[in-house]
Amino acid sequence: MKRNLWKLMALLLIVTLLLPACGGKGGASKTGKPFKVAFVYIGPPGDLGWTYEHDRGRKMLQEHFGDKVETTYIENVAEGPDAARVIRQYAQEGYDMIFATSYGYMDYMYEVAQEFPKVKFEHCSGYKTLDNMANYFGRIEQPRYLSGIVAGKMTKNGNIGYVAAFPIPEVVRGINAFTLGVRSVNPNAKVTVVWTNTWYDPVKEREAAVALLDAGADIIAQHQDTTEPQKAAQERGALSIGYDSDMRAFVGDTVLTSPIWNWGQYYIQTVQDAMDGKWKSHAYWGGMADDVVRLADFSPKVPQDVRDLVEAAKKEILKNKDKEFVFCGPIKDQAGNQVVAAGECLSDEAQLSMQFFVEGVVGTIPSQ
Repeated sequence: MKRNLWKLMALLLIVTLLLPACGGKGGASKTGKPFKVAFVYIGPPGDLGWTYEHDRGRKMLQEHFGDKVETTYIENVAEGPDAARVIRQYAQEGYDMIFATSYGYMDYMYEVAQEFPKVKFEHCSGYKTLDNMANYFGRIEQPRYLSGIVAGKMTKNGNIGYVAAFPIPEVVRGINAFTLGVRSVNPNAKVTVVWTNTWYDPVKEREAAVALLDAGADIIAQHQDTTEPQKAAQERGALSIGYDSDMRAFVGDTVLTSPIWNWGQYYIQTVQDAMDGKWKSHAYWGGMADDVVRLADFSPKVPQDVRDLVEAAKKEILKNKDKEFVFCGPIKDQAGNQVVAAGECLSDEAQLSMQFFVEGVVGTIPSQ
């Protein structure tokens, strides 16, 4: 009897010790092996901008799931044929899900996804999908519009500079949203655009900002992944609006605020769905109501009346997450032609293919 009792107690102890390994937050993959997730980055996590925020999301994913998920990344992958090689290699190495985090990876991921139907592919900022390939992005135009209100109220001469990346709809949309925010509070202000055709080139992006400052801009905004335009503005005694992450943390209080990304929750939910067998191809485009995009905290330089204006507009944006706010009429283009009538709003399709500048933008959109 005693021997059998000891055997029973030993068995219970073993079961008790094994239980934690079978549970844990976030669940486990059905194979019992870690769910393998790879990220392909356009720049280094140290850019303090776009890639920095994606990598912060990756770290949140890893922390949430612990040893149930295995993540890796590769940085500085050019938007060219080498992207296909990198994505294909991850698929061949048995990764369950691959995130490609830049627009120019779209066609290469689309090509590779057709070769590996059991792997789940996620592309950021594009539009192509397959049964095993989804796309995702955020309505960064919402906090961009809010940041435009700040710039419009705080410019002293009505001359705002914008360092722009590539002439694709994503960037054009951002410039227009920012300008609409500016002119909602300062109808005579101008937003002058200089193109760099870069995502991450600190030297070129600084030079573009300096050129805008030399031309009289007293506030600088941007759509790239470095803090160099903000640093250039600070050195010249000017103000700036950041992008991607809270650039005030890296530059100082001359950065009035920043439209920022919050990828972690999307990555956690998407991987959870895949592990649970619930993942389906999709085109995700979430906004401030989903908390995938935000406006960073204000600099102490931003007065209360400006904060109040931003808060009022933010409430309108959050009132109904499915209701358009930024691109509702009346809206005119640069030539003064009405492109959105009063009482109407641009559809998602029209926004995703946007190739015109709104009234108040100084500059042209180069042909691609």
